[in-house]
Order: sequence, then C-alpha cells, then structure tokens
Amino acid sequence: MADRTKISASWIIAHDGKRHRLLKDGVVVFAGDSIVHVGKGFDGHVDRHIDAANKVVTPGMISTHAHIAYNPLGKSLIEDRGQPQLYYSPLYEDLPVQVFSQDEEGDQVCIEASMVELLRTGCTTVCELQTSLSSRPGIAAVGREALKVGLRTYLGCAYRSAHWSTPDGHQVVMRWDEAQGRAGLDKAREIVGTWKGAGDGLIGCMLAPAHSVDMSPDLLQATRGLAEEFDIPITIHCSESVWEFQEMLRRHGKTPIAWLRDLGFLSPRLILGHAIHIGGTSWTNYPKGDLDIMAETGVSVSHSPWSFFRRGIMMESFARYRDAGVTLSLGTDLTPQSSINALRMGACIGKGVERDNRAVTAADVFDAATLGGAKALNRDDLGRIAPGAKADLVLWDAHTLTMAPLRDPIRNIVYSAEPHDVEGVIIHGRTVMEGRKVLGAAPDAVLGARMQEAGERLWRRIREHDRSGRDVDAYSPQTYPYWEGP
Repeated sequence: MADRTKISASWIIAHDGKRHRLLKDGVVVFAGDSIVHVGKGFDGHVDRHIDAANKVVTPGMISTHAHIAYNPLGKSLIEDRGQPQLYYSPLYEDLPVQVFSQDEEGDQVCIEASMVELLRTGCTTVCELQTSLSSRPGIAAVGREALKVGLRTYLGCAYRSAHWSTPDGHQVVMRWDEAQGRAGLDKAREIVGTWKGAGDGLIGCMLAPAHSVDMSPDLLQATRGLAEEFDIPITIHCSESVWEFQEMLRRHGKTPIAWLRDLGFLSPRLILGHAIHIGGTSWTNYPKGDLDIMAETGVSVSHSPWSFFRRGIMMESFARYRDAGVTLSLGTDLTPQSSINALRMGACIGKGVERDNRAVTAADVFDAATLGGAKALNRDDLGRIAPGAKADLVLWDAHTLTMAPLRDPIRNIVYSAEPHDVEGVIIHGRTVMEGRKVLGAAPDAVLGARMQEAGERLWRRIREHDRSGRDVDAYSPQTYPYWEGP
C-alpha cells in the first residue's frame, strides 16, 4: 500500500461531486498519486502530516493552450506593435520573425523558465503545442523537462498543410505542402507512441493540427482518425484572427467553425484554441451562429485573455460563451506563462466587455481554470479535490500582504494573489515545489542569465528574418529613444 499523506489546512477548495465548495479547517489525504479522503477530519493511519495552518489548498490549475518553448523571449519585442492591415494579429509577421531568430538553447531555456512560472502561479497541468519537424529540440524537449520538474504535461506536436508569409506586410500568402503536413502527422503519431503515459502517467498527448486556415480537409480527417485510435484529445487554433475569419469566408462561404462542423471535425474531443473572432461579434460584423454550433457539438474553448487584450482585442464575451453552454477553459498561450494572470484578466475583461461587474465572477474563471480544463481533456480526475482525483494540489500562503486579510479564498486568488503567494505544489502525489522553490529547476539567477543571453542572440538575428531587413531597434523601437547627450 502506498504511503498516506494528510494535509491539514485552514481552507480547502473541495469538490462535492457537483461543484467546488469552501471547506474550513479540513483535511486532504492522498496515497500514491491519488486523493483518498477529503473532509473535516481523518482518523485513519497516515505516514506523513503536512501542517497547512493559515494556508489555502486548491486543486491545481490547467492551462489548455501554451507555447512555452518560444515565447518568453518575445518580451519587449512584440508588444506595442502590429499591422492594422492584419488586425494587429502577431501570427503572420511578428511571431515568425521571433521564432526563426531564436536558437536551440533559446528554446531550452524558454521551456525551463516557463515551467517554473507555471508552477509558481498554481498551474499543475499544461498543454504544450509546437512542431517537431526541425533540427531544434521540439516537443520531446518539453517532455524531458516535464519529467524532470514533475509538471503534468500534454504534448501536442503541431503540423499543417500550408505555411504563410507576409512579403509586403499587409497581405498573407499561403504556400501549400500537403506532403509536409502528412510528415507532421506521422511525427505526431511517433510522439504519441513514445510519450503517452510516460512518467507513470504524468505525460499525456494530444494532436495539434495548427490552424483551421492552414489545414486540408484530408489532413483533418486523418487527424480525427488518429485521435480516435489513440483515444486522445485534439486542439486546433480556430477563429483566432480576423484575417483567418475572412479568408475562410472567401474560400468556403462559411465561418471557420461552421466549416469544421460541416467536415464532421467538431466533437467533445476537440479544444478550439481561442475561438474569439466568431459570428455575432464586432470584429467580424457577421451574423451570429458559431456559439450555437460550439454548444451543440460539445467542443470546448481554450481562452487566453492576455494574449489578445494586450493587442486591444477581447472575447465578446466570456459570459455569452458560458451562457450558451460552451465549455470554457483557460490557456496561458504566450508570455507570461501565468495562471494567475489568466484568471485575473479573464474575470476583469469579461466584466468590462459586458459593462457589468457581476457578468464574470471569480468562480467563473476559477471553474474554467480547473473543472473546465479537466472537462476539455476528458479527465474527471483533474481540477478538483475529491476522492479518486489525482493529488495535484497547490498551497497558498494566506498571511502575505497580497493575500491578507482572507475572507473568500477564491476572490483573493483571482483579484489579489501574486506568484510569491504560492508556497508549495504537489503533482501526482509528489512534492515539486516547496518553500516557494521549484525543486527540479535551476536557480532563478541562472535561468535569468541564460534568458538574457538567448534574447541577445535572438535580437542580433532579427535582421536575417525580417522581410525588410530591419535590425531589432527598427523592427521594434524602444519605448523611449536612446540618450544622446553627455
């Protein structure tokens, strides 16, 4: 029999089989990788006791959409810029320049730093999406680091039938290569065969066809068949940009979501990345109907509020998706890889769109980050503290300046908490963060120095990959001009 550990905490966000509940002065008991008891007390034998007085114990949060191998190095590079002709989306010009300018060591330090950031903000499961069709480490490097630090990770090997470019900065040109798309699907099959269930079940896999706009119907059908064969989720970027929405209308006379529905691709197995530019919203100026399609087909949506809001774009709105019956989860997407940030932005932007302080509550976004993510992954053993669930637990210090005074733990976490409030993290029954230190990671100073070095190498390469041959300061000017005086 596995050793039993009991946590006695001042506050526990427990699940009663239907919803989260506030359990005051309670206990959680886990054995091996799973929770065996939740309640006011426990009289049975335990091998270890964790005194979590003045602590809040919550289920770990789930980021259903992340790109951790690339985007930490986008800091100070992709903000406050963008082409209005492309509706300020970074997809078609900014992100490719950054990714192609980054090197292998840059990828590796991004992976390591991102996992630390996720753990420090209460995330215990992340879905990572990236390609493995290059000489760079690719998705396997994420799997290796996940096993090292103990972060529950879904590996999504991305592939596509076409690639885009912006030769003049205001139009998107597609280059179709179905053979490369098939090679990507073959690589994804290999990744699933190698990694699914690794680490005693810590590693999961999903299929990640890149975007609705760059996939052929045949490759999507093959994706669906492979997902059913391995019984794994699928995720695809969809209705992510206005350009994509308009291009799909031009090609098919249908919205991206309607096109996927008519292909038979929408199902509860599918997570739509973003799904923010849909019919019935101001950016598309197109009749509504996509929300009903999503609700009827049972797909889920991974919402990454910060990635869009910092470009002046927002979901219209979280409350409408919720009220339509669409399953909502939260993603961390680009920098920062912060589940706290996703909670706070999701709630506040949702209120602002509706001009109603009650439209999106702390419970709405916390449910999305936990129960919504679990439902999206078809994992009723994640995102909750209940017998039979995985022992993925986060311990928050209730007596910090940012958490105190504590009356309602979830409101404090959503609206006030900071990463230093996360004192410990347990995943799969294993302590991976203790005393605010991620046990399997390099020290902050080491990671920070490596990030700086990787960033400087990236900035020097910008000229090679920018369409106009601009250096980094011409491509992304400094906020203030350089000092020119004595």
